[in-house]
This record gives sequence, structure tokens and C-alpha cells, in this order.
Amino acid sequence: MPGLCETAEVGLDPRTPVIVGVGQVNVAEPPAPEPLELLVSAARSAAADAGGATNGERLLAGLDAIRLVPSLTRHYPDPAALLAERIGADPRHRGITSVSGHQPQALVNLTSAQIARGELDAALIGGAEAWRTRNAYKRAGERPQWSTQDDSARPTERFGEDKPFFGPAEVAAGVSRPTDIYPIFETALRSKLGRSSAEHHKRVTELWAEFARVAVDNPYAVLREGYTAARIGTPGPDNRMINYPYPKLMNSNSSVDQAAVLLLCSVERARALGLPEERWVFPVSGAGANDTDTPGARHELAASPAIRHAGAAALRLAGITPDQLDIVDLYSCFPSAVQVSAAELGLPPGRPLTITGGLTFAGGPWCNYPAHAIATMAGLVRERPESYALVTGNGGMLTKHAIGVYAGRPNAAGYRVEDAQPLVAAEPTRRSAPEDYRGRAVVEGYTVAHDRDGRPTGAMIAALTPAGDRAWFARDDAETLARALTGELDNAEVTV
Repeated sequence: MPGLCETAEVGLDPRTPVIVGVGQVNVAEPPAPEPLELLVSAARSAAADAGGATNGERLLAGLDAIRLVPSLTRHYPDPAALLAERIGADPRHRGITSVSGHQPQALVNLTSAQIARGELDAALIGGAEAWRTRNAYKRAGERPQWSTQDDSARPTERFGEDKPFFGPAEVAAGVSRPTDIYPIFETALRSKLGRSSAEHHKRVTELWAEFARVAVDNPYAVLREGYTAARIGTPGPDNRMINYPYPKLMNSNSSVDQAAVLLLCSVERARALGLPEERWVFPVSGAGANDTDTPGARHELAASPAIRHAGAAALRLAGITPDQLDIVDLYSCFPSAVQVSAAELGLPPGRPLTITGGLTFAGGPWCNYPAHAIATMAGLVRERPESYALVTGNGGMLTKHAIGVYAGRPNAAGYRVEDAQPLVAAEPTRRSAPEDYRGRAVVEGYTVAHDRDGRPTGAMIAALTPAGDRAWFARDDAETLARALTGELDNAEVTV
């Protein structure tokens, strides 16, 4: 079984990948600088974290790769080129990813493997958003004087593919946003567990209150008030219901001005630069896999074979079991994502599931949240070098998944990564019910959309036909809305 080895050991492979520096930026009040400036600040902070001003600047100057997730706040065709110019780097690899929240962890997995194979020696991974400031300018009718870049600029690498998040049947039923589908996952999970709506609501709001408590002690979190379960779960003027059963404080919070940067290099390069070994954090193993492109094709709405298989692979490669994890941060855009992930990973009930406060309270800077989680994890592992940590990334509608295991000592077997997709491909899926289907079906999951004044406007429902096909449909009659809002639609038989 693989295990940890001492960094001072003579036999430590010089190709071992290591995180040497991390940097985070959170601007508490707008206006914030543009995303590029936030990235520069996070990069310089990571360089200083790696080894002080001089060695850190030498590390930046010698980067082989700069790989970034795209900024939704400001479109830069080749943001890595802009960042490289600002920090004095000349990398031969300038990468940008697809729009997906799994990408920072996926980039760590890929980059660590390339370092281990001798293809890279030093790399920067990160991203930035100034979404709250962007919206402030928009409300004021102003246009910020931010950097521009010619559309002809091209990165040298592109990672991932942008695909439609939903199928035609889902869109026809009104399901077209994350705030539509994740609440449907939640009610599907509630039905699967056989809980009443009141019992499930209590457990979920208590879970989210634990996340809020963690954010209180996170200096980079955007909401540090420590919201109680009652406050989180009670709709009101400042916590309006978005889509039942999620009021605002149970949704991802993209209204942030944040950046995070990770600096990775080989042990050989780190030692050549004189970077202090006591600050090194080692990627131990990684894995990834995708569920079906659209939720409608999944066998269960309250499950994720991709998380199950990728998680098992990452833990197996690290030589540990779920109960040996000391530090865990699960991608937490919505409560359903956390609960499904914890169940699929086999994590013991009641254990802490975030180290930042999650995307509601720490902040959800679109694609870049996992970079913040990994940066926070690094600080905790430095304090406890013998600990194991696990971080997950989630993209799309609980679709794309990347998982990493970390420690303060390297894996004795070397860094290892695995693609779990072949196992996921063998899992059962579902067909969509024919467009002209009329008949009985059993409700699997649903949500109720609300307007900005908190009034319910319509239900979006997923149900299984007697043939096992999944039907999507919408209802706005008073009886259906009342039954949905009281949990009476759970596992109910309905007519499509």
C-alpha cells in the first residue's frame, strides 16, 4: 500500500510535484480592481508565500506554464499572456480552460502528472473574478476602464469543451439554470432518503450553518456573519426564495471580487530555487470523470457515479480509506451537491465537509472556487504535515468532476492520477420519455420557481414512467404548487 515518505529522504524523486506557494485575494467592498489586477496580486502573494520576495520572483520568472480558468467578469482572449507580461514570466505554455468549476482541480491533476513525467518544472494555476464590482458599475450605468486585448490573441493550450448543460426535454419544462436543477436534485435526494420535508429541511439548514461557521474564521470569505440554520432556512426580504427548497442563502454566491493562484513545481526546481521544504504541500493522487452531459440521461438524479468512481480511484492511489482523511473540502455550489458527494465518497456522517465556508459564504467566483479551496488546504496541511486532505471540483450540473488527495509528505509510490471514465461509461442511464407521452408517472424530483417578490410562479418536475423513462414537465396550477411546497409531491403518482 502506498504511504507517505519523508521529504529529506535521499531517494525522493526530483520529479515529484509539489505546491510551493498559494495566494488568495478577497476585496471586501467594491470597487475592486479588474480580474487581471486581482490575478497579479494573487500571483505575487503566492510567490512571496513560496519563498520570499527574491526566490518567489525567480520562481515566477521561470514558469514553464500559466494555466487559468476563464474570467466571466471580463473576457481576455489569452489571459495567461497578459498575466505573464505583468509578472515578468515567459512561459511556453499559456492555457485556458472551458467554463467549468472542476477545472482548477483538473489542472492540478494534469500539471502534477506532467511535472512527474519531466514535461514541466514550474507552473501557475489560477483565476479571478470581479463580478460584484462589475454589477456595481452596471447598476450605476458606468463602464470600467479595464484592460483590453485583441481578439486575435490565442492561448497555446485549451482544456475542456463547453457543451449544453441541458437537453431539449429539460429546457421545454423550464429547467435551464443551475438554480433550477440543483433544487430538483435536493427533492430527489429527500425522496430517496425517505425523509419528510420538515426533517430534511432541518438537516440541510444545519449543514449549511456549519459551512457558515467555518467562513467566520476564513479571512478570504465574503460572508463572515455566521448565519444560523434558522436564518438560512427562513425566506425573507434579504433571503428571498429562489427555487424551492432553496432561499438565497442556500445558493452559490457569485457576487464576489476574488482571485486565487497556486504555484507548482518539481522538487528539483524547488530545491534549486531554495524554497523552504517545510512549506511544501504534495499532490498525492488525483482522478476525474464525467457524468452524463445532461441530467435527464442519468439513472438517478440524486447520485453521481462519476464522483463515486473518481473518488474511489483517488483514495486507492493514495493508499487510504475515506475515514483516514483529516481535511475535506467538497465543492459546495448548492447543498445537494455536497450531500451527493459525501455519500458517493463514503465519508463518515457528521464529519466537516468544508475548510473555506463553501460557495455561499466563502464565495463562488464562478470557475475558480477549487483554487481557493486548495490554497486554504495548503495552509492547514503545512500545520499538520502527516495529514491527508481531499478537495473536489464540480462543473456543469453535477456533471464534471475532479478530485485530488494532498499531504505534507509525498506519496512513496510517486504521484499517480487516473481517468475513471471507463467505469462511469458502464453505469446504467435513462432514456427521455417520448415527447408525446401521456400517462402516469412517479415524481422523482421537482422545484418551484419564485419571482423576486417571493411568489411561486411554477413547478418544474422530473418523473419516471412505468417504462423507466424520465419525463420532464411544468405545472403552474394552484393545487400542484401547494402540494410541491409542502412536500406532498415526493414520490407522488401524477399524470403527465
